[in-house]
Amino acid sequence: MPMGFSLDGIDIRIIKILAKNGRAPFTEIAADLKVTEKTVRTHYKQLIEKEIITITGVVNPLSIGLNALAIVWLKVELNRLDEVIENIKRMKEVRFVSVVTGKYQLIIQVNVSTQEDLKESFQRLNKIGGIYEVNSMIQLEVLKDTFEYFLK
Repeated sequence: MPMGFSLDGIDIRIIKILAKNGRAPFTEIAADLKVTEKTVRTHYKQLIEKEIITITGVVNPLSIGLNALAIVWLKVELNRLDEVIENIKRMKEVRFVSVVTGKYQLIIQVNVSTQEDLKESFQRLNKIGGIYEVNSMIQLEVLKDTFEYFLK
């Protein structure tokens, strides 16, 4: 969170509503929160400007034919970590990249259409200099994928 900015109750309630429905009209949000539409617009604008929230359409990968999903752990030469990250971020099929602690330095998620595409993605990963171990799990079924994780 940006320095000097803290979320108030209205901000949190707006975020909760938008986490469930990113297209919720400001008039409905205002009525729900018992505040003016102008108040909602002002808070929303600050949340966007401070990069607290981003409104985007999230696609269910299975609905568009991305049926082969994998979680991949990577051991990376630490002096090449930034280079490896940049190479992985350029891979269209990689939807998530995170630096992690523990045995591996990176965890990524790969979403592709077929097992053959998955094989090709792993071959491309193996060609990236600086990666010295790849460990993966194929996701058989996604049972929960939400953006409501911190909101009670």
